[in-house]
Amino acid sequence: MLQYTDDELTAPKLAKLISSSSIKQDYANLIISITDDWKLRELPVVINRSREGWDVYLAFNNTVSNQELIVEELVIESLEIDHLFLSKTGLDELSRANSMTSTHNFPKHLRVRVIESVDKISLPQRESLATASRFAQMFYWMLETKHPLFLFGIPGIVLFILGFRLSGNVVDTFNELNSVSIGVTLTTIAMTLIGLFAMMVALILYIMGKQVEQIQSQYDLAGYDDKSI
Repeated sequence: MLQYTDDELTAPKLAKLISSSSIKQDYANLIISITDDWKLRELPVVINRSREGWDVYLAFNNTVSNQELIVEELVIESLEIDHLFLSKTGLDELSRANSMTSTHNFPKHLRVRVIESVDKISLPQRESLATASRFAQMFYWMLETKHPLFLFGIPGIVLFILGFRLSGNVVDTFNELNSVSIGVTLTTIAMTLIGLFAMMVALILYIMGKQVEQIQSQYDLAGYDDKSI
């Protein structure tokens, strides 16, 4: 267990502490600053970033939110850590950093990235992404099960025929009375357009399903040929 006694937590001081400790240096190090705003669901994102092959990956919190920062000119020791990933080589280099070290002072062969920690995705955005994912799954299911003609085609034909016949009644009413109900007219137009759109969607999804089926059959045939060889 490490004991950090300094009042100010900085990346170089933390790297020096890890280097001088009894922790095995053969492993990479991932440091996360746990605050009241930190959520456990953010952990997979941080872990994925640590697998991108960086030697030094430092995400910092911008204490002056209305000020635009030039990351390349920032001093490493002045940055507030949000999360920090260090490879073995990155740990050695960062532990030798001084109070004026910036990203330009690291060796060129070292993969270094210093980035401002952005705000997390808000709940409405997460819900919209989940909704889009559900729609994508529904379309894939329709392609996979070959149901678009039934789900969209038949209702589309029914709505289009009803709208077409109602449009004839609207025209006859206008010719006789020289006036027409706005509600009936809008309903007729909506039914006709929705029916036409549904038929187009049904045809497009049906054609896409055939294309997917053809591609899958080609891959299956290629796999069978490879096995036979």
